[in-house]
Amino acid sequence: MAIQSMTGFARHEGDAPGCRYVWELRSVNGKGLDVRLRLPAGFEALEQPVRKAVAGVLTRGNVQVALSVNATGAAVEAVINEAALEAVIGLVSRLGKRIDARKPTLDGILNIRGVLEFRDPELSDADRAERDGAVLDGFATALAKLQSMRISEGGALTRVLGKQIDRIEALTLAVEADPSRTTDAIRARLAEQVKALLDTGAPVDRDRLHMEAALIATKADLREEIDRLKAHVEAARELLSGDSGTGRRLDFIAQEFNRETNTICSKSNAASVTAIGLDLKVLIDQFREQVQNLE
Repeated sequence: MAIQSMTGFARHEGDAPGCRYVWELRSVNGKGLDVRLRLPAGFEALEQPVRKAVAGVLTRGNVQVALSVNATGAAVEAVINEAALEAVIGLVSRLGKRIDARKPTLDGILNIRGVLEFRDPELSDADRAERDGAVLDGFATALAKLQSMRISEGGALTRVLGKQIDRIEALTLAVEADPSRTTDAIRARLAEQVKALLDTGAPVDRDRLHMEAALIATKADLREEIDRLKAHVEAARELLSGDSGTGRRLDFIAQEFNRETNTICSKSNAASVTAIGLDLKVLIDQFREQVQNLE
């Protein structure tokens, strides 16, 4: 399955026996898969099939699913509320013995709230199953549209992330090729720092001097950080060329990019390397922000 974005929208409307329906699906970023449904009364049986269908094609994102339905072609039934009618008749009978008034008319009684009710005709089990099946078919179409949009967005994000990875690699190679990292440059800088220490005139312990020199030399070496950045670049490219569900792993790689860049900036003894490191940090933040949109 192709890499997907977690953002998307889909709408589908259609006809089912006795009604016209509209499905609307919205998807945004989320740590996991969270499906929220809004179904009209009488369609509660669709909840589990809808949830199962979404989980079958999506793994992450906050997904909002809304169904609206309008009845078509079916005559509304007028139904007498027998309990309410009996109560009204009983009350009229009791009051008629105490008050000299005209007897209520039929239309007057029917206009009393709760006596006459209008409702859609009851569906048989077979009719309801046919209606629900048609509405679920419409949902499958809407879900396919949502997935298609997420895949399209995922392709666009993949291209953006690919360019950012290329730029991260270029800056990593710039650190590697920086003149301050040559053996002669490191040796000269080390000699200068040792000379400054000796010029103070203070007694210097030779063992301590060797220890400090080794520490300075180790700090100047960025080989491990550069190699790890290169490895993370290759891993990121491999993930982008793979299937869906790479968002979490790319987010981890973004954290590793940031960790190695922070180390480079802290170990750097050259302004040029520090400047490249700061550019890397800005780029990595942009990369991670885009990765948050991937499934």
